[in-house]
Formats: sequence, structure tokens, C-alpha cells
Amino acid sequence: MSLLEQESEASASGESYTKGTGHVIIATVVAVVLVSAAVTAYVISGEKPPAATGDILDVWAHPMHSETSGFDANGAAIPKEEIDQVLLFTHVRLHNQSKQPIFLHQIIANATLADGIHSSYAAMPSDYERVFKAYPDLMQWHAPPISPDLTLQPGETKEGTFVCSFRMPKQDWESRQALDYTFNFQYMAGLKLTPKGSVIEH
Repeated sequence: MSLLEQESEASASGESYTKGTGHVIIATVVAVVLVSAAVTAYVISGEKPPAATGDILDVWAHPMHSETSGFDANGAAIPKEEIDQVLLFTHVRLHNQSKQPIFLHQIIANATLADGIHSSYAAMPSDYERVFKAYPDLMQWHAPPISPDLTLQPGETKEGTFVCSFRMPKQDWESRQALDYTFNFQYMAGLKLTPKGSVIEH
């Protein structure tokens, strides 16, 4: 066999080996893609819907500016203090779509301002009612309260209004960049809700 024939045979053998290797690589890539797709489909099909769902139905705010009397409990003169705050009333609907009771234990309102996020915890129903006794002009907007500490049975829906208080002047409140709420439940992830409509000022 001539050297030229040997080189030709070696070249053909190498070409055949290269083609075979290419088929193996393609088969490996296809197998990896198929396994990844199968794993992804399994994970997606295994995901459970959240136990709690909800909607923010209505939000209204009441900015307040007040000034202390300038006297202490004994009648002695003290420097006057100006107080600015915003009472935020929120009407919410919560639903338990799981097969087990769920336990709400905290509601937080989060207002994003230029200097960061300001948060306020929802008051208990007893304190909610005290607000309307202290400020009777707000009674025309009174609605049944909802507790930040409640239990939702499977399939149960509850709705009501809660109040939060932000210590800030009206100008800062009106310059907020965002507003959302966090509903924290025991033994499960919290539920975050955002108002769909605008905040009304009373």
C-alpha cells in the first residue's frame, strides 16, 4: 500500500470518527434539554396556589395637624409641640382558598417616600373604634373593622376596614411614590397587596 493510500485511509477513518463524535454530542445535548424540560414541568405542576388571596377595596386618608396646649398635667407651662400625622383607613377582603385554617397575625401598611419605606402596623378593632370617638367628624366614613389577628377557615372570606397612622406632614404623604400592604400569616408566606384605585382624602 502506498503512502498516499495510507494517508487517504487514515483521513477517512478520522472523518468517520469525527462524525460519530458529533452524533454523540448532539444526542447528549438533546437528552439534557429533555431532562431539563421534564424537571421544569414537574416543578410547575407541583407548585401549590397561595393559601390566602385578597383585594384592597378602598383606601382613604385623613391628614391631621395639631398643637399641644403648652401645659403639662400639673398646669405648668411647657413648650408647645406641633404634631403631624396621617390616618390611613383601608377596606380589605381576604379569602382562604386552602383546605386548612390560616391565622393572620399582622397587617402592615408600607408607604415609599424619597427617603425610603415608612411602615405602620394596623390597629386592633378597639383602637380603631377609639379613633372615631376621638374624631367624631370621621364617623360618616365609619365601617365595620377587621382585626389584624384573625383566623380564616377553609373557604372562608372576611372583609372589613383597619386604620394605620403615619407620623408625617401632609406634604410628605402626598409625595409618596408607592403604597402597599403586607399581611403576615403564621406558618406561611406573607401576602402582599397593592391598591388598584387611588387614595381618597377626607
